[in-house]
Amino acid sequence: MNIELITTESSETDLKTELSLLLQRYPANHNTNLQAWDAADEYLLKQVHEQGRTDSNIAIVNDNFGALSCGLNRLLPDAQLYIETDNKTSISGINANFNSNQLNIEQLNWHTSRELLPKSVTLVLMKLPKNLSYFSQQLVRLSQVLPEGTQVLIGAKAKSITPTVIQLFTDNLGPAKASLAWKKCRVISCLSDGKVRQNEKNKQWQIPEYRLRMNNLSNVFAANKLDIGARVMLENMPKGQFDTIIDLGCGNGVLGMRAAQLFPDADIHFVDDSEMAVASTKQNWQANNFDEGRGYFYWDDCLSKLPTNVEPDLILCNPPFHQGEAITDHIAWQMFLDAKRRLKSGGLLHVVGNRHLGYHIKLQRIFSNCKTVASNGKFVILQSTK
Repeated sequence: MNIELITTESSETDLKTELSLLLQRYPANHNTNLQAWDAADEYLLKQVHEQGRTDSNIAIVNDNFGALSCGLNRLLPDAQLYIETDNKTSISGINANFNSNQLNIEQLNWHTSRELLPKSVTLVLMKLPKNLSYFSQQLVRLSQVLPEGTQVLIGAKAKSITPTVIQLFTDNLGPAKASLAWKKCRVISCLSDGKVRQNEKNKQWQIPEYRLRMNNLSNVFAANKLDIGARVMLENMPKGQFDTIIDLGCGNGVLGMRAAQLFPDADIHFVDDSEMAVASTKQNWQANNFDEGRGYFYWDDCLSKLPTNVEPDLILCNPPFHQGEAITDHIAWQMFLDAKRRLKSGGLLHVVGNRHLGYHIKLQRIFSNCKTVASNGKFVILQSTK
């Protein structure tokens, strides 16, 4: 999709041509009308241009598919861009959009959300994440590297900028104020106060009925309790003999760890798009004293880079039905397609999902078979065989 990120009110400006970009979501899905950018991306780029910024070291946080990274590279082609993200799909999406727009990918420097950004950064552009606990943690980490007076610009939908969000800045980074609304979005401008905050301790909790202790980093789904879908899955684990099991979209790893209890001779492979999820799972595996030789951990976009020698006979899957704030089923589609591709002949895909999502239709199309293993008023457990 060809878009123009206009950063001035005048449609006659040459900048309009400079910021004409071809941006796609990742993975590319031609059957969706979801955009790879939003008005908050445009507003942030507009602010940078109107302020006349010429920074040579800029941090970009939570850039989903590269609208900010691509736009800044066009505006300031010599600037080093330090990209902080927790999602493997964001890295792939940004790289893909840089390549399709023939931008200089050597200007990109990658950081996970557990790594500190360099102290040489003089400007931070950020998208407001949905998870405010994760957002607080990001602000705390910025306080540990940004000198006093460093500007941080955060773009978000106007309705998402609440007094609670503004207070998070005061508590964790410095004073902040929101701009006027533009295309139903606002930009929060914060100046770092130079005070270093300490990271909060990870969330810790227990699942006594399965003798499991959990330890979650801030961007892991259901960070301090067992989510309802996972509970239904735990109550309806597959029967049989399995040697190689994948927990696909593992989150904190609870499904794979339960599988390790039920199938003590099986190797368990944990995969998630979130680096924090994979790190949490590895910590939980060790904390619950599972054999280190049985557990394998991958920060990956579904099963795209899983080693070729891994041939699962069981895949457990609790798919997400959103990507950022967008509700979408294409992640589940990719998970199911990857599962079909990687399973051994006769292997099982065991899925939990909300009833209204209609996963049985997708599974029937992909596997030519699908049966309901269990259900309640909200969730359904489905199983397909390769």
